[in-house]
Amino acid sequence: MKNTPVTIKDIARALNISISTVSRALRGMPEIHPDTRKAVTQLAEELDYQPNQLAKNLAKSRTRTIGVIVPNLSYYYFSAMLNSIEEAALQSGYSVLVCQTNESYLREITNIQNLLRSQVEGFIISLSRDTDNYEHVERLTRKNIPLVLFDRYAESINVSKVIVDNHAAAFKATEHLIENGCQRIGFLAGPAQLVLSNQRINGYRAALAKHGLSVGDQYVFNCDYTQENTIMQTLAMMSLQQPPDGVVIISDRMAYSAIYAMQQKGIRIPDDVAIVSFNNEPISAYFSPTLSSISQPIQEMGTETVRLLLREIEATDNTIPKETKVMETQLIVRGSSLRQRS
Repeated sequence: MKNTPVTIKDIARALNISISTVSRALRGMPEIHPDTRKAVTQLAEELDYQPNQLAKNLAKSRTRTIGVIVPNLSYYYFSAMLNSIEEAALQSGYSVLVCQTNESYLREITNIQNLLRSQVEGFIISLSRDTDNYEHVERLTRKNIPLVLFDRYAESINVSKVIVDNHAAAFKATEHLIENGCQRIGFLAGPAQLVLSNQRINGYRAALAKHGLSVGDQYVFNCDYTQENTIMQTLAMMSLQQPPDGVVIISDRMAYSAIYAMQQKGIRIPDDVAIVSFNNEPISAYFSPTLSSISQPIQEMGTETVRLLLREIEATDNTIPKETKVMETQLIVRGSSLRQRS
């Protein structure tokens, strides 16, 4: 039994006519005799012929495919964003090719090259932890290849972006700790070159300044997102002469490691140290203690990212203005930040 898809060659051979005649008949071209057109369409239906959409798209220089590059799909935030991006793309008739950098700058470059060879029509990218040179991304913009950055981005790259108000989110998290009695608040941040991390540090400092608390750098520790480094930096922070009684942590993923490190040292949460982090991963509601976290509108962010990209892909010229969409966040308060009042 033949399992391969039926092609126009099969129809042409069965009817003893040319491939070009079959093609024109299937497209309803008027120069084809009605009897021939009827015979072609009837046989195509009998054989369950399906047009090769990829070949048709390539003939028109279209693949209707989007390339998505993220740091790591094991991170809840990026896997959830991918779900939203893919759903929005599918609803608009596009498919998605996904690559992950595993936080590697060199792998990010390779991913872009591979996706270009796959003839994607545009890119959605969140930069890797190690990316501090943006030439490979700027090259896409110089070639007028549609591109949208989300979450992790570079301010110097003139493209559309979908982000959250990181300054306001960190301000909110820090002020919550202050209102719950914390006086010495630390910040476990991401790598120093990440715009996102620095915006959150600035929001944290602004909240401290508003309430007249110390804004010294001794309480800010940069981490590389790995469990080992997070544990090391947490222990260093808690070994300060006056350790913090509250900590803002840049992601839930890092918070789990930080809490583990503290608990191994007999530090009670939230009695000794209150904690707020970011991303509101589902497990945060079941972790012990339950984790206070900043929730981001991931579904809306994914939809907006695709909208901005398709706006550029489907434009008839390159004059579409770049747009930065800034989303609001919500603080979800749980047990890790609620201290007993004396």
